[in-house]
Amino acid sequence: MTISGSLDKALAGAFTRPIPKSAGAQVRYLVKQHHGSTRDVAELLGVSQRTVERYVKDQIKKPRADLAARMAREVTKRWQPQVRAKAKKAAATTDGIIIATRARFGFTAAAGTTDDARMRHLTLALPPAHAARLFDAQEQGAGEQQLQQITADALGEVYFRDSGRRAHGLDVEYTDIEHIAFEL
Repeated sequence: MTISGSLDKALAGAFTRPIPKSAGAQVRYLVKQHHGSTRDVAELLGVSQRTVERYVKDQIKKPRADLAARMAREVTKRWQPQVRAKAKKAAATTDGIIIATRARFGFTAAAGTTDDARMRHLTLALPPAHAARLFDAQEQGAGEQQLQQITADALGEVYFRDSGRRAHGLDVEYTDIEHIAFEL
C-alpha cells in the first residue's frame, strides 16, 4: 500500500456512516455530488453517459471489477468531507497520528557513525506537526516519493533522534516499504 493510500484509509476510519455499497447507490451519490450531471460522472469513471444513467436507474447492478474499484475510490474521496476535515484537523493540531510500518531503514551521519540498512518494524505515535506536514503535502498533490521523505523525516525525528535528545545530524533513509498503515 502507498503512503497516500494509507492516509486515505486512516481518514476513512473516521467516517460515521459507511459508504454506499451497491453500484447504483454509488453512482447516484456521484451524480448528486456533480450537481446532477451524468456526463461529468461518465467522464470521471471512463464510461458512457448512457451507462451512468443505467446505473442510476438500477438497470445495471454488477460493474466490472475495474469499474467497481474506480466507483468505490471516487465515492470514498468525496464521502463525508466535514468528518474528514475534522479528523485531519484533530490529527494536525492535538492528536497526532499513529504509524505502523515495516521497511528498510538506513542512516547517514558524521564520518564513522553510519549504519547499514536493515528491515525494521516500527509502531509509534507521530506528533501533530508531522501529521500536519503529511496531510498538507497530500492535499497539495505531493508524489509518493515526497510523502516517503516526509515520513522518513518524521520517523527520524521521533524514533531515531528521540525528538532532538540524541543522534544529532542523523539522516534516515526509508526504503523497501513492505507495510505501512496510519491510524488517527
